[in-house]
Amino acid sequence: MIRAGVVGATGYAGAEIAALLMGHPQAELVWAGSRSFAGHPLSEVYGNLRGISGLVCIDDDTETLRRDILRLAEDVDVIFTATPQGASSSLVTEELLEKVKVIDLSADFRFADTGVYEQWYGIRHGAPTLVKQAVYGLSELMREEIRHTRLLANPGCFTTCAILTVYPLIKEGLVDPNTLIIDALSGVSGAGRGAKIASLFCEVNENVKAYGVTSHRHTPEIEEQLGKAAGRALTLQFTPHLVPMNRGILVTGYAELAAADGSGLCGAAAARAGVLPQEETLRAVYEKYYGGEHFIRLLPGDDLPETRFVEGSNDVDINFRIDSRTGRVVMLGALDNLVKGAAGQAVQNMNIMFGLPESSGLELVPRFP
Repeated sequence: MIRAGVVGATGYAGAEIAALLMGHPQAELVWAGSRSFAGHPLSEVYGNLRGISGLVCIDDDTETLRRDILRLAEDVDVIFTATPQGASSSLVTEELLEKVKVIDLSADFRFADTGVYEQWYGIRHGAPTLVKQAVYGLSELMREEIRHTRLLANPGCFTTCAILTVYPLIKEGLVDPNTLIIDALSGVSGAGRGAKIASLFCEVNENVKAYGVTSHRHTPEIEEQLGKAAGRALTLQFTPHLVPMNRGILVTGYAELAAADGSGLCGAAAARAGVLPQEETLRAVYEKYYGGEHFIRLLPGDDLPETRFVEGSNDVDINFRIDSRTGRVVMLGALDNLVKGAAGQAVQNMNIMFGLPESSGLELVPRFP
């Protein structure tokens, strides 16, 4: 059995990890940390765990953890850190990594350049010397690197959905990456469990709003990973929106298609010249990358992704449409932001890191309605 500890186990993502580990046939949740509910049973904080978990939350205040983390590491094989930005980089040390593997759900180890992290998050990085050994944990795209790492940066929810949705066409050069625009819709749980005015029922209900316009922190994360796919740095437009639902992310990406004849034409010019790639070509590319993936469902024909059909699962639904009038492709993806967008992918990465089947503990049928 893999023995696991969770820092931040009473936040939405941390609680989802805890619940998944309780149902995992080859893992055991040994301890669960909470700053706000230290000393309280986890099942008291989350009533859905009544009769399932008898764990009492330990104190994971940052100062307490700095003192106790090496001792806590003696009891586990992996630690999940579902913490605010800046906390993990103040806790993770070389000494800790010699004892235990760490899967971090914050942004602290997602960027190759700590300067980018510090610019977008406004926080000084606490462990810049460890960044180079961290692996960006997009399970389907970084599988081999994940197998051999001891420090994993679990991707953000928007980034997971956005990157998986557009990656194949960027990687194969079928679109002009400089024309890429990504819109995304997210449920309220993506904002976390903390009390915020913007997340109150009366503020969210019967309303849709854009936020983080031109400044959302997932933008450079998406740019960095898709830039690697394109083989060059890229700049894109990313706009998230908050919608009144508990869970789910729907991404819509737009980009100009590159001409199929190698002429260099793109978009409307390629459409006017009649040299746009055909749907069969694009579908074959998606099949090439995702056809054998357990958690990515390439939807057929006219079926388009919907958040309700992935809720509660580790699945990602993807499809696309070619707009022959504008010469663009519209790429769509949907996932559950707390499962594949956070906890589920973290457990999937744990499975890879410890040589288990990726689907272990994650055979979750989407719940509907």
